[in-house]
Amino acid sequence: MANREKILKIIKHKNEETCGFWKGRPHRDALVQYLNNFDLEDEDELSDYVGDDLQWLHADYSYKHPKGRPMFDTLLGRERLSHSQPGIFADTTSIKEIDNFPWPDIKNIDLTDYLNKARLSRKKGYAFFGGFWSPYFHVVADFFGMEQYFIKMTTDPKIVQAVTEKVVGFYFQANQLLFEKSAEDIDVFFFGNDFGSQLDLLVSPAMFKQFIYPGIKKLTKLAKKYNIPVAMHSCGSIYRIIPLLIDAGIDILHPIQAKATNMDAKYLHREYKEDLVFMGGVDTQELLPFGTEKQIKEEVKRLKDIFGPNYILSPSHEALLKNVSSKNLMAMASAAKR
Repeated sequence: MANREKILKIIKHKNEETCGFWKGRPHRDALVQYLNNFDLEDEDELSDYVGDDLQWLHADYSYKHPKGRPMFDTLLGRERLSHSQPGIFADTTSIKEIDNFPWPDIKNIDLTDYLNKARLSRKKGYAFFGGFWSPYFHVVADFFGMEQYFIKMTTDPKIVQAVTEKVVGFYFQANQLLFEKSAEDIDVFFFGNDFGSQLDLLVSPAMFKQFIYPGIKKLTKLAKKYNIPVAMHSCGSIYRIIPLLIDAGIDILHPIQAKATNMDAKYLHREYKEDLVFMGGVDTQELLPFGTEKQIKEEVKRLKDIFGPNYILSPSHEALLKNVSSKNLMAMASAAKR
């Protein structure tokens, strides 16, 4: 079965062959290691070598400000030293000040190169996961500083809502521009935010529903308007909000952080097998960096036995770091395709 056809069947819960596979996105240091060890030229060749069924590329690099400014200048040019560092709205109490900020403009988006790459991926037979990455939760946090962001959800919710609407609004417009130009080239809209820690959500479910969930629903509804399935990324323990994600229309949940609370494969499959396709699950905290090839193959078999064919096996993080050896990468890939 062709790679793209398999992924599209998996999304519809109609695949009867072996599960799908995606190696993830190697960090640049890991990529150099893999290319050298396998005598390959680039990541496209690596995708073919390991047997990927899909390719992912977000469109954020298509934003090109004429003066080189970033999409969201949350510190007005200052270097970011930590997630806690106060952003420019840390002490803001004025909606007018938020309105007057130099927000990004979609006129600075050039999708020419991006769409060429999407079409090339499709031509090669891969399912293409794309769209603007839209990490609005992190962007809003940077505008305040993470702790201040969470505090302001209680002390000044109107300010938080105002900033969130600006950030989500831009990502909505950017994705709409992309879908209008070439929805047929995007097999799956893939966007991401990290809502969980190893133990639980970063905010309460109530705060999540008030400040964060509307953005998920808005972006998902946009993609569905163009008949594009939706995959959402969130690291961490997010089991308490999975029903909300299903309600929003999410089709695929990534990356299943295997060591996080209540994110184990058996629990997720038992509770949500009718509602979601899961992508990920192969532990990147301990197993892939430090496990043996035999242990990795055994875990891949276990996950395939649990999730069945309508599953995309992949690492439990979108980035493969250089501590994942070439041998362990191939152990995962070969067992996935068996």
